[in-house]
Amino acid sequence: MTERPGRNALIEQFLADGLTVMFGNPGTVEQGFLDALAAYPTMRYVLTLQETVAVMAADGYARATKRPALVQIHSTPGLGNAIGALYQAKRGHAPLVVVGGDAGIKYQGMDAQMAGDLVGMAEPVTKWATMVQHPASLMRVIRRAVRIAATPPMGPVYVCLPEDVLDQPVGEAARPTLIPSTRTVPDDDSIAEAAHLLAAAATPMIFMGDGIAWSGAQQELTAVAEALGAEVWAADAGEVNMDTGHPLYRGATGHMFGFQSLPILQKGDVNLVCGTYIVPEVYPELGAVFRPGAKVIHFDLNAYEIAKNHPVDIGAVCDPKRTLARLGDALTSLMTGAQKAAAAERAQRLAAEKAAQRQAAGQAAPAADTGPLHMAQFMAELAPRLADDAIIFDEGLTSSPAIAQAWPPARPDRYFLTRGGSLGVGIPGAVGAKLANPDAPVFGFSGDGGAMYTIQALWTAARHDLDVKIVICNNRSYRLLQLNIMQFWAERSMPRHDFPLPFDLSAPPLRFDQMAEGMGVAAVRVERAAEIAPAIDRALAHKGPFLIDLVLEGDVHPEMIGLKCGQ
Repeated sequence: MTERPGRNALIEQFLADGLTVMFGNPGTVEQGFLDALAAYPTMRYVLTLQETVAVMAADGYARATKRPALVQIHSTPGLGNAIGALYQAKRGHAPLVVVGGDAGIKYQGMDAQMAGDLVGMAEPVTKWATMVQHPASLMRVIRRAVRIAATPPMGPVYVCLPEDVLDQPVGEAARPTLIPSTRTVPDDDSIAEAAHLLAAAATPMIFMGDGIAWSGAQQELTAVAEALGAEVWAADAGEVNMDTGHPLYRGATGHMFGFQSLPILQKGDVNLVCGTYIVPEVYPELGAVFRPGAKVIHFDLNAYEIAKNHPVDIGAVCDPKRTLARLGDALTSLMTGAQKAAAAERAQRLAAEKAAQRQAAGQAAPAADTGPLHMAQFMAELAPRLADDAIIFDEGLTSSPAIAQAWPPARPDRYFLTRGGSLGVGIPGAVGAKLANPDAPVFGFSGDGGAMYTIQALWTAARHDLDVKIVICNNRSYRLLQLNIMQFWAERSMPRHDFPLPFDLSAPPLRFDQMAEGMGVAAVRVERAAEIAPAIDRALAHKGPFLIDLVLEGDVHPEMIGLKCGQ
């Protein structure tokens, strides 16, 4: 093949791998590479203004496409900006191929401006990090990066690209990267043993995560749950792994306090864990989490998570879709009439319990009034207006229960919940999901605190004329921190008192409608119930990005801001 500069060969390799959208923020040491993009019109560059936005938008794109996404960031300061977002992507197993610039190999002994250990900085928050040292290695390193990012357990990779390496000629042709198949299944004995344990269970429980969605195993998981009459709980999940309206779906174990998940985990005498780990809390239970004597079966493609913290009786590194299909077949053939009758009775009881819970939740929803707004009021107007193919990217956090209650996530790839622990993914995640689904209506929900991490993403939506709708759940506070500190007080027998003022965002007021308009995004502020429906109708009718600044009830004290030292 004819030699061409490494920067051109690099783009050709990306295109050979189907990486046709690049989320990025430019810098001087990437100038030659970005200048070469003009020769490749099939590569779309999505300008994001800040590296955090680039990574989080790519995260949303990867989740929506179920394929690797490409990110370009600047050198040391840019990588520093991206660290939190890369942590989010690593914990959420997003397959991102992140490339960053460097002035050049020849300058690395100078300790000059922007010098730094780029690979060392990236290693803790990526699945793999490396630097290309010679043009002869460029193509194989990029293919290795794509393969590592896309092979379960997936995650972000970082490749540092020195400018002088990209200037040199490369003769190697671009070719698609081979992603090895992971459609493996456990041996027959393991399947049979697991099936016998589950068939004989009096209280079978299923705990599942996003390995189900990435494997496309929703149907197989549901079939196993129905065969057993088992409760199904999400653990560390952000995808639609099962229709949440299904009578056997019970909700999520939680992500903050282990003691809240413990009663759920201790219900079962036989527990099937698939496509996730046990358990994802910030303050996890340090002791045993399963009932004494309970059996645990763990199927996942992530060997690291199997029996990581808690004992497992049967464990296998395997594909959820094929494994659950085989497990379902085994249950069908070996379950006795009495076992099937017991499973049916469990399923009927669970369905009745869920129906009663739904009815109670509906009765508890606040009615329309002139007082402070509640998220349930907004969703009562939005849900009936959403098209069947609508997509929601949800970083509403404390508002998320009302979103899912009014619009139960049912279809794969139509609902994405924030995952990974970092704030700020709501707006850029919706931008990425919209780029992946240009013909589908996309709504992104963000809290006011999280929105301020990545507000620049609105500019990206305007620049690329993305018809994405953003709702800021503006309770003028870090509401999640307010809820968490109430638990802190309770654990320490401290009386409830005013929340710390650092949790209060009410003064000066954050006017997201004005910020949006300043970045070219049409917007409206909603403060009264009568304004909700007109705002939604205006957003849906508008062609292009649109933001609703939804002012919700909150526990805030703007009158106290500035009155105390340090506040």
